[in-house]
Amino acid sequence: MAGKKPVFNTQILNHPPVEQTGVEERAIRFTKRSIKGPSKMQGLHMVLSMIDLTTLEGKDTPGKVNQLCTKARHLHDHIPGLPTVAAICVYPSMVSVAKKALQGSLIKVASVATAFPSGQSSLRIKLADTRLAVEEGADEVDMVISRGKFHAGDYQYVFDEIAAIKEACGKARLKVILETGELGTLDQVRKASTIAIAAGADFIKTSTGKIQPAATMPVTLVMLETIRDHFYKTGKKVGMKPAGGISKSKLALHYLVMVKETLGEAWLDKHWFRFGASSLANDVLMQVAKETTGNYQSPNYFSID
Repeated sequence: MAGKKPVFNTQILNHPPVEQTGVEERAIRFTKRSIKGPSKMQGLHMVLSMIDLTTLEGKDTPGKVNQLCTKARHLHDHIPGLPTVAAICVYPSMVSVAKKALQGSLIKVASVATAFPSGQSSLRIKLADTRLAVEEGADEVDMVISRGKFHAGDYQYVFDEIAAIKEACGKARLKVILETGELGTLDQVRKASTIAIAAGADFIKTSTGKIQPAATMPVTLVMLETIRDHFYKTGKKVGMKPAGGISKSKLALHYLVMVKETLGEAWLDKHWFRFGASSLANDVLMQVAKETTGNYQSPNYFSID
């Protein structure tokens, strides 16, 4: 039976103002945690398992996508017990290539859609883009919200568009990209997060990675708190994906601390938390190699893509 279609209610936007100073102070505290020894290794493995390896360039080719999929399946064959990454994220035109290359693995294929990264197109085109990705085999769809409509105060449009894309996804999970660097304030981030969740997002995601600033800890904390409040109110879980600007293992571990202390251990799983940061994988692998062998390996040991 199909789920009940979500209906926009302006009351969902009635939340207390976000105290920016308080959020920033809490975010800084998460960076003060010291993670060493077995806990650090466990955390590094967890980070690897949550990464969406991504290639979203106009020069993408089947060869490049195949290479990325090979890396996803074989992160470092000389280090036993490593997990695979969570997903490969590509344009709709490359979904079938990735799907074939990942056949037999548990790695998901994610596809951006809805006129990524600008979102400046009609709903008809966005729906076609989404359906193409799903028909090609995408397990997940990463859509972008219409920031122009959001800034114009047309929240009904933003809500309805997300709900329509969610319906077009069918069984594929929907990640809704807010492009927080264009939203302006933490209050706006909270508002956009609330709209996306109410409209049916399976995940909310900070950024496309195409503009700066991308993911930041204060922005991610506000989004995590919105997810938490929704869970307390409804009992329904929503995933989180910070994307862009997270390239170092130490920072990624701080994000995991923030997730655990805000949402609990249940969210420390790739089904509910992802990193959209391809360059992060190599730094994590370097740290794992150091913890395993006692020596750092040169960055030249690891492929860029």
